Amino acid sequence: MNDDGSFPFADLALARRLERAEALSNVRFVEARARLVPSRGSCWIEVAGAHAMFDGPASPSTQTFGLGMWQAPSADDLDRLEAFFAERGAPVFHEVSPLADAVTIAMLCERGYQPFEFTSVLYRPIGEGAQGFPGAPDRGARKDGSTAVPRVRLIGAGEEELFAQTSATGWREAGYSDFMLEIGRINADTEGLHLFLADLEGQAIAAGAVSLRDGVAHLAGASTIPEGRRRGAQLALLDARLRHAAAHGCDVALMGALPGSSSQRNAERHGFRIAYTRVKWRLPGRDLAADLLRA
Repeated sequence: MNDDGSFPFADLALARRLERAEALSNVRFVEARARLVPSRGSCWIEVAGAHAMFDGPASPSTQTFGLGMWQAPSADDLDRLEAFFAERGAPVFHEVSPLADAVTIAMLCERGYQPFEFTSVLYRPIGEGAQGFPGAPDRGARKDGSTAVPRVRLIGAGEEELFAQTSATGWREAGYSDFMLEIGRINADTEGLHLFLADLEGQAIAAGAVSLRDGVAHLAGASTIPEGRRRGAQLALLDARLRHAAAHGCDVALMGALPGSSSQRNAERHGFRIAYTRVKWRLPGRDLAADLLRA
């Protein structure tokens, strides 16, 4: 903790907690996909403390998490990770924290990897001794004259499809509704993932999820349907998920955002700080699958 007793210092110990929590969130998702869609071949392995996921060549979960966080990878470790993806026809992606062992970046550069994507890893304390939660939206009159505010709740039995459809509709304008519908259905069967809906006057208008692991609440998957925006649904969802996590023994919340994005700005407005910026690396210009066939 810092001197004010609130924010944990963003050191290696915290980074390990955050990286492991996100890795295990993805492990659970991949395992759920493997149960529900065995033909996809979703699976994962652990190498040198890093978790490597395969969920299809185009899935955002297909990458490694935590590379270099617990030990410096060896050349053999990277060979094994590269073979894992190549055998499945997938690109090789490593998302690496700046707190990883310095040898990690040097080895990636030596092997021809290139950085291509950045993620702000944000965190905030929750639970006993933490500063206040964001709070529910107020009931003041809005432009349309309505004073109703969203009511957030955990989904009930039989509402898995409602959650998936609501989540997908929130991504419709961005063109990701079909993809997010599939993700939402997998989320409903993912161990340790708690799913929430925000209702307004009897209609589900927003959805969000939180994964709880070893005292870390990993927030993900929040979206609001176009007709329900600007009604406080996202604030209400954030408040409900943080309170739920604190009630289940979590002391820190985690989320990721594109640097400089509205998502990062909104997170910082509601008590999150940037722990570090993670870099995603790819291995271009090399046919690893062909290399394996020649070996």
